[in-house]
Amino acid sequence: MASIRKHRDKYQVQVRRKGSPPVSRSFHKLADAKEWARLMETQADRQELAPSRKELGSITLGDLVRRYRDEVVPTKKGANIETIILDAFLRHRICKKTLSDLSTSDFASYRDERLKTITPKSLKRQLSPISNMFEHGRLEWHLPFRENPLTKLTLRVFDNKRERRLRDGELDRLLGALKATRNKRVALVVRFALETAVRRGEILSLRWRDIDDGRATATILETKNGYSRIIPLSEEALAVLRAVRDLAVDDAAQGDTLVFPIAANALRLSWERTTKRAGLDDLHFHDLRHEAISRLFELGLTVPEVASISGHRDIRMLLRYAHANHASIRAKLPVAPNAGQVC
Repeated sequence: MASIRKHRDKYQVQVRRKGSPPVSRSFHKLADAKEWARLMETQADRQELAPSRKELGSITLGDLVRRYRDEVVPTKKGANIETIILDAFLRHRICKKTLSDLSTSDFASYRDERLKTITPKSLKRQLSPISNMFEHGRLEWHLPFRENPLTKLTLRVFDNKRERRLRDGELDRLLGALKATRNKRVALVVRFALETAVRRGEILSLRWRDIDDGRATATILETKNGYSRIIPLSEEALAVLRAVRDLAVDDAAQGDTLVFPIAANALRLSWERTTKRAGLDDLHFHDLRHEAISRLFELGLTVPEVASISGHRDIRMLLRYAHANHASIRAKLPVAPNAGQVC
């Protein structure tokens, strides 16, 4: 709050607000003193004044990262990945700086150093939880940041979206290599992904209670964007589920049990070994989702219909996955009357 006292022939004003350093000024007129006091109080309430160096000076960036990692990250779906990112970030010397001394220029130096070893897109992905941490600290923990130091950080990211689809013969090579895997469910996961366009994490969290055989549908509850969806199951997808049931120890393995009881890391390692055997080192598991969505478009499904299956709520993001088969496009183009003739 503001305090005004008269000293000799002047009025001295001091404004104190938690999280901001005290500000003071002297005026000859009481009216000017009161007006300035109201202005400073308003700026303090809007967090327009400089943050208190005293409070931020007792906290290092590393302290803030560890608190965010331990209290907030475990509640998020991508907790494992974010924990790995934050643990790696904590090993950098920037984390020894106090929050009062931290600025955008410090992150600019960090950016320039990291770009020598990783791509801008990877760095942007790694800085995302750091930026979220500052926003959480400001809004939830009421730390007196004047601004997020990453907001004004320049990072040019070029659009290098993947357009990887299965080429002729690659699916046969992939399925052939999968026959050598000890866990027979891995091949079924791959086939199910190609038929449903469901993400890897969504497949591994699917339970038998989510399958409706009568309606030939599956309910995807644990999704990336937090919105559940019901997807139709093709005959091939249903055949995969029947094959999974045949692998079960007993037919009673239903209800709350997982459809594909495979650990995420085990599936990742098996996928890497399989693609290496098949000579498809550049094929990612997520490319199966690209392939499946593109096939849905080629079957003639509309954008809303595909979105209801894929779970995309932003049509622009959906179209990034819809990489049509160029050979099928050429087959639909009209042929010129005298094609092939040389004038």
